[in-house]
Amino acid sequence: MEYYKEWSTIFFTRKVVIFIFFVTIYSSCSTETTTPLRPNIIYVLADDLGYGDLSCFNPQSKIRTVHIDKMASSGMRMTDMHSSSSVCTPTRYGILTGRYNWRSPIKQGVLWGKSKALIPNNRTTITSLLKKQGYTTAFVG
Repeated sequence: MEYYKEWSTIFFTRKVVIFIFFVTIYSSCSTETTTPLRPNIIYVLADDLGYGDLSCFNPQSKIRTVHIDKMASSGMRMTDMHSSSSVCTPTRYGILTGRYNWRSPIKQGVLWGKSKALIPNNRTTITSLLKKQGYTTAFVG
Protein backbone atom coordinates (compact mmCIF):
# COMPACT_ATOMS: atom_id res chain seq x y z
CA MET A 1 0.00 0.00 0.00
CA GLU A 2 2.87 2.35 0.81
CA TYR A 3 4.22 1.86 -2.70
CA TYR A 4 0.85 2.85 -4.21
CA LYS A 5 0.67 6.10 -2.17
CA GLU A 6 4.19 7.06 -3.23
CA TRP A 7 3.46 6.33 -6.89
CA SER A 8 0.17 8.26 -6.88
CA THR A 9 1.91 11.26 -5.31
CA ILE A 10 4.58 11.23 -8.04
CA PHE A 11 1.91 10.82 -10.73
CA PHE A 12 -0.15 13.70 -9.26
CA THR A 13 2.94 15.91 -8.98
CA ARG A 14 3.83 15.23 -12.63
CA LYS A 15 0.29 16.14 -13.70
CA VAL A 16 0.51 19.43 -11.79
CA VAL A 17 3.91 20.26 -13.29
CA ILE A 18 2.67 19.46 -16.81
CA PHE A 19 -0.47 21.52 -16.22
CA ILE A 20 1.58 24.51 -15.00
CA PHE A 21 3.92 24.11 -17.97
CA PHE A 22 1.06 24.27 -20.49
CA VAL A 23 -0.63 27.18 -18.72
CA THR A 24 2.66 29.09 -18.83
CA ILE A 25 3.16 28.32 -22.53
CA TYR A 26 -0.44 29.27 -23.35
CA SER A 27 -0.28 32.55 -21.46
CA SER A 28 2.99 33.54 -23.12
CA CYS A 29 1.46 32.90 -26.57
CA SER A 30 -1.46 35.22 -25.98
CA THR A 31 -2.35 37.39 -28.98
CA GLU A 32 -3.31 40.38 -26.86
CA THR A 33 -0.73 43.12 -26.59
CA THR A 34 0.08 44.50 -23.20
CA THR A 35 1.58 47.72 -24.53
CA PRO A 36 -0.70 50.54 -25.63
CA LEU A 37 -0.89 51.32 -29.32
CA ARG A 38 1.39 54.14 -30.31
CA PRO A 39 0.60 56.50 -33.16
CA ASN A 40 2.69 56.46 -36.32
CA ILE A 41 4.77 59.60 -36.69
CA ILE A 42 5.77 60.82 -40.13
CA TYR A 43 7.87 63.92 -40.76
CA VAL A 44 7.71 65.20 -44.31
CA LEU A 45 10.48 67.71 -44.94
CA ALA A 46 10.53 69.12 -48.45
CA ASP A 47 12.52 72.04 -49.77
CA ASP A 48 10.56 74.81 -51.48
CA LEU A 49 7.16 73.39 -50.54
CA GLY A 50 4.70 75.96 -49.28
CA TYR A 51 1.70 75.56 -46.99
CA GLY A 52 -0.72 76.05 -49.89
CA ASP A 53 1.00 73.54 -52.19
CA LEU A 54 -0.58 70.50 -50.52
CA SER A 55 -4.20 69.88 -51.44
CA CYS A 56 -5.04 68.82 -47.84
CA PHE A 57 -4.42 72.46 -46.83
CA ASN A 58 -5.51 74.13 -50.07
CA PRO A 59 -8.29 72.56 -52.17
CA GLN A 60 -7.39 74.92 -55.04
CA SER A 61 -3.78 73.69 -55.15
CA LYS A 62 -2.48 72.83 -58.61
CA ILE A 63 -0.69 69.84 -57.08
CA ARG A 64 -2.92 66.87 -56.19
CA THR A 65 -1.40 65.16 -53.15
CA VAL A 66 -3.90 62.31 -52.78
CA HIS A 67 -1.84 60.07 -50.49
CA ILE A 68 -0.71 62.92 -48.24
CA ASP A 69 -4.33 64.11 -48.10
CA LYS A 70 -5.43 60.63 -46.97
CA MET A 71 -2.79 60.54 -44.20
CA ALA A 72 -3.73 64.09 -43.14
CA SER A 73 -7.44 63.27 -42.96
CA SER A 74 -6.87 60.29 -40.67
CA GLY A 75 -4.25 61.85 -38.42
CA MET A 76 -3.04 65.07 -36.91
CA ARG A 77 -1.84 68.03 -38.98
CA MET A 78 0.52 70.63 -37.63
CA THR A 79 -0.59 74.02 -38.94
CA ASP A 80 1.45 76.46 -36.88
CA MET A 81 5.13 75.62 -37.22
CA HIS A 82 8.05 78.03 -37.21
CA SER A 83 11.74 77.86 -37.95
CA SER A 84 14.49 80.23 -36.94
CA SER A 85 16.07 79.81 -40.36
CA SER A 86 14.90 80.03 -43.95
CA VAL A 87 17.13 77.25 -45.33
CA CYS A 88 17.03 73.47 -44.99
CA THR A 89 20.06 72.43 -42.88
CA PRO A 90 19.39 74.62 -39.83
CA THR A 91 15.66 73.87 -40.01
CA ARG A 92 16.28 70.12 -40.02
CA TYR A 93 18.78 70.47 -37.19
CA GLY A 94 16.12 72.21 -35.09
CA ILE A 95 13.41 69.67 -35.88
CA LEU A 96 15.62 66.65 -35.20
CA THR A 97 17.29 67.92 -32.02
CA GLY A 98 14.76 70.34 -30.56
CA ARG A 99 17.55 72.92 -30.24
CA TYR A 100 17.96 76.31 -31.84
CA ASN A 101 19.90 75.95 -35.07
CA TRP A 102 22.38 78.64 -34.07
CA ARG A 103 23.63 76.28 -31.35
CA SER A 104 25.00 73.99 -34.04
CA PRO A 105 28.54 74.32 -35.42
CA ILE A 106 27.22 75.74 -38.71
CA LYS A 107 26.29 79.42 -38.44
CA GLN A 108 25.37 80.13 -42.07
CA GLY A 109 24.62 78.28 -45.29
CA VAL A 110 23.73 74.63 -45.71
CA LEU A 111 25.50 71.28 -45.71
CA TRP A 112 25.95 69.22 -48.86
CA GLY A 113 25.73 65.46 -49.41
CA LYS A 114 29.35 64.72 -48.53
CA SER A 115 29.61 67.16 -45.61
CA LYS A 116 30.69 66.06 -42.15
CA ALA A 117 27.72 65.15 -39.90
CA LEU A 118 26.29 68.16 -38.10
CA ILE A 119 24.67 66.27 -35.22
CA PRO A 120 27.09 64.36 -32.93
CA ASN A 121 26.22 60.71 -32.29
CA ASN A 122 25.74 61.37 -28.56
CA ARG A 123 23.23 64.24 -29.12
CA THR A 124 19.64 63.41 -28.15
CA THR A 125 17.37 63.57 -31.17
CA ILE A 126 13.70 62.88 -31.83
CA THR A 127 14.83 59.54 -33.25
CA SER A 128 16.73 58.49 -30.13
CA LEU A 129 13.77 59.50 -27.94
CA LEU A 130 11.34 57.50 -30.08
CA LYS A 131 13.63 54.45 -30.07
CA LYS A 132 13.66 54.52 -26.25
CA GLN A 133 9.86 54.38 -26.40
CA GLY A 134 9.92 51.25 -28.59
CA TYR A 135 9.49 52.87 -31.99
CA THR A 136 11.25 51.67 -35.12
CA THR A 137 12.63 54.65 -37.00
CA ALA A 138 13.79 55.22 -40.56
CA PHE A 139 15.02 58.01 -42.79
CA VAL A 140 14.38 58.25 -46.52
CA GLY A 141 15.88 60.85 -48.80
